[in-house]
Amino acid sequence: MMAAASDPVELGALWGRARPEPPPTRFHQVHGANIRVDPSGTQATRVESFAHGVCFSREPLAPGQIFLVEIEEKELGWCGHLRLGLTALNPASLAAVPEFSLPDLVSLGHTWVFAITRHHNRVPQEGRPEAEAAASSRPPALLVEPYLCIEQFRIPRDRLVGRSRPGIYSHLLDQLYELNVLPPTARRSRLGVLFCPRPDGTADMHIVINGEDMGPSARGLPAAQPLYAVVDVFASTKSVRLVQLEYGLPSLQTLCRLVIQRSVVHRLAIDGLHLPRGLKDFCKYE
Repeated sequence: MMAAASDPVELGALWGRARPEPPPTRFHQVHGANIRVDPSGTQATRVESFAHGVCFSREPLAPGQIFLVEIEEKELGWCGHLRLGLTALNPASLAAVPEFSLPDLVSLGHTWVFAITRHHNRVPQEGRPEAEAAASSRPPALLVEPYLCIEQFRIPRDRLVGRSRPGIYSHLLDQLYELNVLPPTARRSRLGVLFCPRPDGTADMHIVINGEDMGPSARGLPAAQPLYAVVDVFASTKSVRLVQLEYGLPSLQTLCRLVIQRSVVHRLAIDGLHLPRGLKDFCKYE
C-alpha cells in the first residue's frame, strides 16, 4: 500500500515499517499507438515515426517515489527528445491517447509535462543566475553523499546515475554520468519524475537527471489526487527501460556490488575475480 500524499515525512526519512516501500514500477497497458511495451512491462519502444509515443505508469506514484527510466536507444534524423511529467488523468479513462504529450495531453488538463533538452533543464532559482545555481548544485561523488535530498525526501543516488557499458574506459565514462557532464539526452542517461507534497495540500513536480535534482518544474499539483507518471518516447528517443530503486536501507547484494566495483580498475576486471557468475554479471551491468 502506498503512502498517502498527506502523510508527513521527515527530511531524510527512509522507507520502512512505518512507511512501506512502493511497489516496482511498470508501464501502463494504455499507451500511444506506436509504442510497444515488453512482456515485463519495463521497456517501452517506439516502433515507427516520431510521435504517438506517450506512456504512463501502471499505478499512481507514491509521494517521493521516482519513476526512473534509462535511455536505451536513440534514432537519428528527428528533432526533439524525451518528455517527462505527471497527470491526474487515469490513463484507462482516456478515449484515445493523444499523439503528443506537449501540447495535446497537457491541453486535456490536470497534466504537467517537461521537455528534456540537451542543455538548460535546470529550473532557475529566484535571485540566482542559472550558471551559478548549476555550479553550486553540482552532484557530489556517490562516496561523499550517497543520498539525493529533494524537499522532505531522501533517495539513494546509486541507481539514479547512468552507467556506461562495461569496457576498459567505463570507469571514466561513469564519472561523466555521475558528474552530469554528458547531455541528459545521451544513451544510458537516467531521468525520472516525482512529486513532493507541500503543507498547503499542493505538490511540486521535480525532474531528476543522472542523480541531480533539476528543481521544481511545476508547482500547485493536486497532491490529494492520484498522479500517474507520463513518459513521452518522442523524436530522437526511441526506447527507454525502467530502473528500479531501493528506497530503504541497501540490500546486502547492493553493498557487495559497491565494494567490488570500487576495488577494481574497470568493470571488465570483474571477470578475473573468483566470484559466482551471477554476482559478476550483477556487478558489471547494474
